[in-house]
Amino acid sequence: MNRENFAAGERLVSPAYVRQGCEARRSHECLIRLLLEQGKCPENGWDESTLELFLHELAIMDSNNFLGNCGVGEREGRVASALVARRHYRLIHGIGRSGDISAVQPKAAGSSLLNKITNSLVLDIIKLAGVHTVTNCFVVPMATGMSLTLCFLTLRHKRPKAKYIIWPRIDQKSCFKSMITAGFEPVVIENVLEGDELRTDLKAVEAKVQELGPDNVLCVHSTTSCFAPRVPDRLEELAVMCANYGIPHIVNNAYGVQSSKCMHLIQQGARVGRIDAFVQSLDKNFMVPVGGAIIAGFNDSFIQEISKMYPGRASASPSLDVLITLLSLGSNGYKKLLKERKEMFSYLSIQLKKLSEAYNERLLHTPHNPISLAVTLTTLDEHRDKAVTQLGSMLFTRQVSGARVVPLGSVQTVSGYTFRGFMSHTNNYPCAYLNAASAIGMKMQDVDLFIKRLDKCLKTVRKEQNKESDVSGVDNCDKTEDVAIEEMAFKLDNVLLDTYQDSSS
Repeated sequence: MNRENFAAGERLVSPAYVRQGCEARRSHECLIRLLLEQGKCPENGWDESTLELFLHELAIMDSNNFLGNCGVGEREGRVASALVARRHYRLIHGIGRSGDISAVQPKAAGSSLLNKITNSLVLDIIKLAGVHTVTNCFVVPMATGMSLTLCFLTLRHKRPKAKYIIWPRIDQKSCFKSMITAGFEPVVIENVLEGDELRTDLKAVEAKVQELGPDNVLCVHSTTSCFAPRVPDRLEELAVMCANYGIPHIVNNAYGVQSSKCMHLIQQGARVGRIDAFVQSLDKNFMVPVGGAIIAGFNDSFIQEISKMYPGRASASPSLDVLITLLSLGSNGYKKLLKERKEMFSYLSIQLKKLSEAYNERLLHTPHNPISLAVTLTTLDEHRDKAVTQLGSMLFTRQVSGARVVPLGSVQTVSGYTFRGFMSHTNNYPCAYLNAASAIGMKMQDVDLFIKRLDKCLKTVRKEQNKESDVSGVDNCDKTEDVAIEEMAFKLDNVLLDTYQDSSS
């Protein structure tokens, strides 16, 4: 309602009451005005009524919501289901135009404004998280792997002779396939073992650059966030190397925004050397549905080139989700989540250390990994080859998600490339282990319940091992009811073992 509407309302309701309502609305509008003027995430989160008012105001700026609109084209924001329309707040046109995902749509001013303000807020949060000199970013409606592919395809036009991408090994399929999908040949650089940690082999990277020739290398594709015992790549040294040889540098920062250490590595790498773009997931860092990523960088023109490489318009859903989330949290709310994640990492580390020692195992010493932890499973692996994977199956069937068990000697072929020791980021890691991570949004009760269930699973596996080694034998009729039930559960775990293996890969 505008002033004229409020004035008209005063003829029906007491002017004092109407003025009070007008002031209340003005407080909502003031928040919206500050957002549009500053383009930064508000310190304190908005309430839902302000958010819905803002989204409604954006929606009625799109032509499909004009009262007198007459659409005669093939894309006019028509939606058959009212439920679908409400799900998207009637923002139907998506973002971008056929030539640029960041371009403004003439018949969708509201959706275009949503796109611009979302990118501005995300840029502000990236700076808040530690990459202070980032100059540009945009939300793309693809997950991390395809977003990396878009970066590689953009570089193709700048380096037409290049056919190789140098990639310090990380056993995660999507980042590997992103290079294959873009039509390039990955050059895998094996990691080096330093203590318990797997770290970047800088000498091998430089030797490979010299062997192939800098002009034939499209880029170095490095990684920050990863599963222990692998740790973030040596970004500063790689950035200096890329600057010296004139080679682009793309960083896979999948879930690194939540880690101040990962963000600091990117900031330092850009300060001392070269980082062309870094890509991060929306769902892993901002707790929104899967399907979006942020491509960011320090060269405004290069980030714009990437956005222009995206073919066609794009879904606005990831942008809408992260906009609602950031406005709901505010910068203070997001900073609180980052602080809580660090606290949960310390708590998880302490609890895993206690539990591992109780079973004659140990927490691997990986101080350079700020998110993921790993516990040895040497005593399981010594007794029975299948015991390690069996533990993973037991956790999976007991509704523990996210934990990974990594057996020795696993071999996996991905897009024609064979990896020995797959999931362990190296051909021959010294021991089998279990991974757990402290990611944004984790609560203390999650840690406690995980430790309780892991403890129970370890006891069950040990009991089964002892039973197998007991040569005396026990007749089935002498078993207690509890033992029989536990054995039945153990057999069920074996049946579901293949399901777990498929999900973990």
